[in-house]
Amino acid sequence: MNYTLKRLGLAVAIVSMAMFMLFCMIYLIPGDPAAVALGPRATEAMREALHIKMGLDRPVWVQFLNFFTDAWTGDLGREVLSDRPVLDVVMEQLPHTLILIAGGIGWSVALGIPLGAWAALKRGSPAERIIGIASVAVIAIPSFVIAIYALLVFAVHLRWLPAIGAGEPGDFKDQAMHLILPSLAVGLGWVGYIARMVRASMLEVLEATHIRTARAFGLPERMITYRYALTIAILPTVTLLGVGIGHMLSSAVFAEIVFARPGVGKLVYDAILTRNYPLVTGGVLVTTVLFVLINLFADLVVGSLDPRVRSRF
Repeated sequence: MNYTLKRLGLAVAIVSMAMFMLFCMIYLIPGDPAAVALGPRATEAMREALHIKMGLDRPVWVQFLNFFTDAWTGDLGREVLSDRPVLDVVMEQLPHTLILIAGGIGWSVALGIPLGAWAALKRGSPAERIIGIASVAVIAIPSFVIAIYALLVFAVHLRWLPAIGAGEPGDFKDQAMHLILPSLAVGLGWVGYIARMVRASMLEVLEATHIRTARAFGLPERMITYRYALTIAILPTVTLLGVGIGHMLSSAVFAEIVFARPGVGKLVYDAILTRNYPLVTGGVLVTTVLFVLINLFADLVVGSLDPRVRSRF
């Protein structure tokens, strides 16, 4: 309970600091959001009325206090163009981004854990060197490059998979086909991270005393590898995935733009182009809270599985 309360307090502090930094960055961006929203033919009276509606006529510290208190109560303001609640607009797009992130996690886990475990078991072999080189290569390639080349190869030239969109609503097969390439672009880079993490952790666990004891008792090598070694070696991967989801959220922006998919990333990108500041702050804040909650969940899972983590915090 003490560990959980400390982690919750840290999560609240991180979100509060992120809100302060987000407000400062939005405030320092040049340009008048009212002029952009109303267009060049708007009169000064129309712009002034929109300033009052958005609260831009108040002092900066009042704007921040209102933003801070309203955000903690779930009120992220109203979208400039459609006058809808920002939270409603963001929550409509959030499921598309979450599905994309889940697909990226699926690729990274399904490929990274077996490759890392195999590299540890084949230590010193050519297979381990190949996996190590491939891991560094996929880490070094930016996600937008993977997205563009995946689109060109598998959608344009080979015509195996659809190029754009998220699929027909209600058609699970069509949506799954549209998800393959974007999720690959988001998750492929983390295959390398997970493979290297699992390999290093697996090598350490295989030298542990309980593994040598299991071998001395004559247990099958397969049981030792998968039940006693791999289950412990993948624990650091849980924490790594918590951090990786934040990076996948940024990668999802490029994937949603390249593949013309709906999602929070594309929503924020379009809002930046139109200077729709309430929508920008709402989208970024929701993804920030999501990132903090995922990391909190990952820390609590690791803490429940490994008591040593709780004692060090």
